[in-house]
Amino acid sequence: MKKIRFGTPEKIVPTAFCKNLNYTESDVKYDLGKIKFRTESRGCIVEFPVEKDEQIYGFGLQLKGFNHKGRKLCLRTNSDPAAYTGDSHAPVPFFVTTKGYGMYFDTARYIEAYCGYNRKRDRKDAGKTKVGLNTDEIYKIAEQTETSTMLIQIPAAKGIDIYIFEGDTITDIVSQYNMFSGGGCNVPDWGFEVLYRAYADYNQDKVSELADFFRQNDYEVGIIGLEPGWQTNSYSCSYIWDKERFPNPDNLIKELREKNYHINLWEHAFTSAAAPFYKEIMPYCGEFEVWRGIVPDFATKEARKIFADYHSNYLVKHGIDGFKLDECDSSDYVSHWSFPNCAEFPSGMDGEQYHQLFGILYMQAILEALGENKTLSEVRSAGALASSYPFVLYSDLYDHRDFIRGTVNSGFSGILWTPELRDAKSKDEFLRRLQTTVFSVQCVVNAWYCPEVPWKDLDCENEVKELFRTRKALIPILKKAFKDYKETGKPPVRALVSDYTDDCETYGIDDEYIFCDDIIAAPIMVGETERKVYLPQGNWIDYWTKEPVESGWFDVKTDKIPVYEKIKEQR
Repeated sequence: MKKIRFGTPEKIVPTAFCKNLNYTESDVKYDLGKIKFRTESRGCIVEFPVEKDEQIYGFGLQLKGFNHKGRKLCLRTNSDPAAYTGDSHAPVPFFVTTKGYGMYFDTARYIEAYCGYNRKRDRKDAGKTKVGLNTDEIYKIAEQTETSTMLIQIPAAKGIDIYIFEGDTITDIVSQYNMFSGGGCNVPDWGFEVLYRAYADYNQDKVSELADFFRQNDYEVGIIGLEPGWQTNSYSCSYIWDKERFPNPDNLIKELREKNYHINLWEHAFTSAAAPFYKEIMPYCGEFEVWRGIVPDFATKEARKIFADYHSNYLVKHGIDGFKLDECDSSDYVSHWSFPNCAEFPSGMDGEQYHQLFGILYMQAILEALGENKTLSEVRSAGALASSYPFVLYSDLYDHRDFIRGTVNSGFSGILWTPELRDAKSKDEFLRRLQTTVFSVQCVVNAWYCPEVPWKDLDCENEVKELFRTRKALIPILKKAFKDYKETGKPPVRALVSDYTDDCETYGIDDEYIFCDDIIAAPIMVGETERKVYLPQGNWIDYWTKEPVESGWFDVKTDKIPVYEKIKEQR
């Protein structure tokens, strides 16, 4: 890896808050002379060439797109990425290409990335062209037949540190970026078990009944999550048990622990006047409220300590070992909540920078609260240098194809993602969604708005139990994959192009993924009964039948999720 500095970078950047940063400089093959830099009134611009057959991936959790060649992306933290614009729960200013390198831009700004645009040149008349008869045809991204230009525009900044990583495959490059970030996260075995998030309005008795229901009916559920109703106030948050719904939370926690459950609590960081530490933390908060709650500036050690100490004493020491950290992204573009980009924070950040760093800093505060207790928890926003945090991203959106694409894309950027299951309109939809989440880093059934288990009226109890058992059986290979993630930076879930970077057939495959090294999962979309599958060169067997399967493209029709296992040659 190699660091290059242009101009005078800002002081508030992701590396300044990365506690386990691991930079070891070495020479790179990339011709650094190809990179051009200039400042302008809007900030600064980095420019370099992109080869005609070069493919571009990454930039964080992109739910709407995969191969970004020819696209413009604006990396804004946004809870509602409804179009292919770059908006994301986890925008990461890091990309990789099929030409053996990746680049990380150390900034907390809403950068704009132009991924292969043509500069003007004196061209010959190409002659008469075909008339486009629909907008898809007119506006489609043209295939690149010549070297183009990549532009990275960084607002406000007058300089930037760029880190270049190289490797034979995209997996090699991403692994180095993850090790630079501090390596993969340390996850307890129980974190891979099924997490069931209970109906938000359940009281203590209903949670106890739910726990008994799972044990008495042989459902392999290991974690129970409590949604907003556990608190007296939730928008903004009080972080106090509601004693009407939960008259004796310590007894409930003890009971759930005795039944071999772990307990996860929902919250967000916008702090209500009802919170016991409200006045103490107020001096270390931003200047604007959200839902009449103050916004802790977790970039200050004071806010982080006040928040962490309370969570440790009031929740963690009483048996809570997981948290769902909601609303730490932004919804300025759809639902119009969160703080302004121009807001000021005690640490010196503005609102734009804090939006980009909020999720990372929030996770740091909760990890301080957890202390030596390991977790695999959830967060609504992450960003650059996030690989060492044991938190999985999720979304309020619910498109199945986007959820699968998120699973595929997450491995490019040092983040984890769950295509969580909520409810479904049919048995087929429920099982297709559950199949996908079983083969992901965290298996979540998020029934926060479902008074009954969401499969109750769909006549699929046996299938659900079987899939939960499948998840239990996958835990050993998940443990191994996360051990490799921690020690080498290799993502546990990856796109096919990540390992098979020389295979051009993989360049557009955004609906299959490598799961724990030797498995390829190819989910069938909701509403469909069959699909085309591609297996790269190698020896493969069907995961379910153990029958050999030829590599290449083929059609498959099955009620199960198509899964294939690579058989290594014996030496």
